[in-house]
Amino acid sequence: MSDELSRAKAATATDFTDGEWHRLHRATPLFRGGLTLLIIVGVIVANFRERLIEAFIPGGGEFTPEDPLFEYIIAENLILQAAAALLGLLLLIIAGFWLSWRFHAFRITDQVVEVRSGILFRTNRKGRLDRIQGINIVRPFIPRLFGAAKLEISVAGNDANVPLQYLTGAQADALRRDILLLASGARRDAAGSGAPSAEAAPGAVDSVEVPPGTSLTLASGVIDKRVGEFLAPELDPSLVEPETVVHMNPGRLIGSTVLGGPAIVFVLLTAGLITGIAMTGEVALVVGFIPAMLGIGGFLVSRITRSLRYSIAATPDGVRVGFGLLSTSNETLPPGRIHSVKVSQPLLWRPFGWWQIAVNRASRSSAQGAGGQAQTTILPVGNADDVRTVLRLLLPAGVTDDSMPMIDLGLTGSGDEGGFVPSPRRARPLRWFSVKRNATALTPELVMLRAGAVWRSLTLVPYPRIQSAAVTQGPIERALRLGSIQVHTVAGPIVANLGALDREHAVSFFEHVSGRAIAAAERDTSHRWGETPAEEPSAPESAP
Repeated sequence: MSDELSRAKAATATDFTDGEWHRLHRATPLFRGGLTLLIIVGVIVANFRERLIEAFIPGGGEFTPEDPLFEYIIAENLILQAAAALLGLLLLIIAGFWLSWRFHAFRITDQVVEVRSGILFRTNRKGRLDRIQGINIVRPFIPRLFGAAKLEISVAGNDANVPLQYLTGAQADALRRDILLLASGARRDAAGSGAPSAEAAPGAVDSVEVPPGTSLTLASGVIDKRVGEFLAPELDPSLVEPETVVHMNPGRLIGSTVLGGPAIVFVLLTAGLITGIAMTGEVALVVGFIPAMLGIGGFLVSRITRSLRYSIAATPDGVRVGFGLLSTSNETLPPGRIHSVKVSQPLLWRPFGWWQIAVNRASRSSAQGAGGQAQTTILPVGNADDVRTVLRLLLPAGVTDDSMPMIDLGLTGSGDEGGFVPSPRRARPLRWFSVKRNATALTPELVMLRAGAVWRSLTLVPYPRIQSAAVTQGPIERALRLGSIQVHTVAGPIVANLGALDREHAVSFFEHVSGRAIAAAERDTSHRWGETPAEEPSAPESAP
């Protein structure tokens, strides 16, 4: 083991990174399936409580209607045998839960995070540290009551994530820091182990000191700890720079939801229902609309409630995105894991200056994002200042304030301002309204693709994340001396392409992007963001 790795492990906050197998939270079987069993048992007991009372205390209960199974058990005097059978079934289920916990283990080595599970059918999942795209901590409401959390390690690839469910909340936060520390390649000595972690558990209490035998004080301490975790912010404000934190404005959130597509569909359905009843007098029409209206209404309410505590901030190990009220989720995205960024603005949002930011990532999280949206939606809604702050967090470190004026032109500008190259006038048959908005630009760090006069959008692709580039030309474009370009990244909601460009410009764009992407990939070290960076080579030639 190298000295750097030894020093990094000395700085870790947990003992889980020693390469040995460890077990999860003891209540994991209860959280994963036992709660359902308890609910079923409770329903059964509630339905037959009068019969059970009558069986053991004559005259102690009333029941209607009589159940044939219970009548048979009582008539044949099989009460003890039935109780023994139920007890045996309960013990068998408990034994199954215990075995599933015993056979469910994980370990973290120098190279991988590995999880194995299963009693009869064994499952083994591995995730390489250098392929980690993010680490998400989800706290569902019921496990959160017991101080437990699910940690999901997002790894590049489809269905490649490695979940650890469940750990204590403090262990999950500390383990995330440890995994990111090992994955970063940071050189830290043991003296740094005492430093506070940017990923410390919110509201966590290290220990509750009580006098021996004082159970009431212990219970009070546990309750205080749970309450502290519920009320504490997802990220301690003292551990991040305030200017890097973006919160969701409640009024903006509600307004954007009302002006969004699902809300408009809800209004149209309601208007159609009222019109149909007024014209036909058939109140029964309500029955046909109820399922759709309940579904859309539930989605709108869920989006608002899940996003009320939304926040995005910078931590030493990447961008942290968190949201949720009762059930919470917060994910850390290490540097270099964002492959492309798209800033978009629906038409109804334009008077208010609201924007949305989505990204392409090399992994798929099983958890939904804020408001049930895809986890690739980093900023559900924000103003121009929020967009600038979030872009500074998502884009490479070389994108400084000097690039922001050009990004602003990409959001709201048109024509050839700021170095953008728009489509020529002969492209009007293909871009009736957006011929001036349809443009490309190259900076020393980014590819910019601007589009949309009605639905504005700006796509940003860092050079190191480009996998390939292409130029295409259809028969209509060939006749108009036009061409289309596409910058390939990992699959996702963003397709970085633009059509109806001047043919010569498209070819020149392809050549410059291809050369810069190769040079940027050779000097890129974002996959080991904690290492001391080497001396940067001179900047590439200016954009065409």
